[in-house]
Amino acid sequence: MGEKTKRIGSAMKEVHHHRRLILFIVCVALFLDNMLFMVIVPIIPDYVASLRSGEVDAAFKEANASASNATKSIVRPRYPPENEDMKIGVLFASKAILQLLVNPLSGTFIDRVGYDIPLFIGLIVMFLSTVIFAFAENYATLFMARSLQGLGSAFADTSGIAMIADKYTEEAERSQALGIALAFISFGSLVAPPFGGILYEFVGKKMPFLVLASISLMDGLLLLCVIKPFSNRTRVNMPVGTPIYRLIFDPYIAVVAGALTTCNIPLAFLEPTISNWMKTTMDATEWEMGLCWLPAFVPHVLGVFLTVKLASRYPQYQWFYGALGMVIIGASSCTVPACRNFGQLMVPLCGICFGIALVDTALLPTLALLVDLRHVSVYGSVYAIADISYCVAYALGPIVASQIVHTMGFVQLNLGMGLVNVLYAPALLFLKSVCQMKPSHSESHILLEEGPKGLYDTIKMEERKSKGRQHGTPPVEEKCTDTFKRHHAGRYVSEEDSSDYEYS
Repeated sequence: MGEKTKRIGSAMKEVHHHRRLILFIVCVALFLDNMLFMVIVPIIPDYVASLRSGEVDAAFKEANASASNATKSIVRPRYPPENEDMKIGVLFASKAILQLLVNPLSGTFIDRVGYDIPLFIGLIVMFLSTVIFAFAENYATLFMARSLQGLGSAFADTSGIAMIADKYTEEAERSQALGIALAFISFGSLVAPPFGGILYEFVGKKMPFLVLASISLMDGLLLLCVIKPFSNRTRVNMPVGTPIYRLIFDPYIAVVAGALTTCNIPLAFLEPTISNWMKTTMDATEWEMGLCWLPAFVPHVLGVFLTVKLASRYPQYQWFYGALGMVIIGASSCTVPACRNFGQLMVPLCGICFGIALVDTALLPTLALLVDLRHVSVYGSVYAIADISYCVAYALGPIVASQIVHTMGFVQLNLGMGLVNVLYAPALLFLKSVCQMKPSHSESHILLEEGPKGLYDTIKMEERKSKGRQHGTPPVEEKCTDTFKRHHAGRYVSEEDSSDYEYS
């Protein structure tokens, strides 16, 4: 037994197995976050209504108990004047709003301390949020739990994606690892509503949240055992990444961030509005409203798989895969109002999720490539920008979408979202020249001339030094020329002035 334990321990220390364990931990964290984000969709409307009726019943009993015995009058319950739909919309949006506010700070924090400690902090906060959800007894507590989840997500999501980009430095491996993470995100988002609805109806309100809290706790313990965040000091004396405000003003990163926001708008705007539309137009039942999104998991995973395979063979067309995904999203969004039954509706919803898979899988690795080419190879801030892009869509969705449907109509909402996606797709042509480039021989010269500036650079430099010592090759410093001195410091390297980048 002792020998087996030692063998497992030594296998875990190997780079290949260690990276896979880290990928698993991050994927579980992303899965949990999206499960908690969507599990309340079928629960909250009924739960808020039950809380309200409980408050009304209590007020009714108290008022009648204090009524005059002489008159024996019955005091009728008064329902609160607040718009319950607006309260639910604000509750849904609170997570994304707080996450949106915290992300700039969390991205900078991640660049300073590394990826492991923020991931652990995020898991602990999500655990607390889930437990509060389970035992909440009023709207204020639900709002606090939902907002607290946004705080945890700002740390867990950003540090998790950034850790994957940092551990998988090769383009093909990075795309594959990020694709796996996106598949977990999709699975968590799409399986959560039926999971929450079934457990809520047959077991009770607390059970869905207690199950998720247990998984979050186990993932945090696994993180402590595998990565040892508080004893791992790999970030000591290492340079910090490019400030987030400089990354935001990078035109290439801005184009990617805009695409991520635009492609997620249909999903974010349909989730709070489609149930009511289904009920009024096709008399859909509750189980149909909950299950209409579940088949979309298959095309989402298919989109991730296809993009990863295509990107490994034709990485220069990453921009095209993203643009194609936005066109598919736009066309699918426009066809949603034409559906007349539950089965027809599944087709455009599958198209939307397939398109989102193409955009996310193509553009998330592109963000890391942009940082490698134009900035310092530390990824906390750039993936905080990606998280901000998602949060903009999901913060606006529950509040803005309902207002648009109320004033303009559900058909106009979908046509507008589809048109925006189709019109934005040509903007990704701006990334064409960058997607044709990848770091090559210049990397070694740049690192030796100016020193490593990030985790990626330091790893690469150490690998080259160790290879040189093993093979007895002369140091690369002797081959350096002045040509490479002007290319670094985060500047774009064009075809005419660089022989140190190779084109795919």
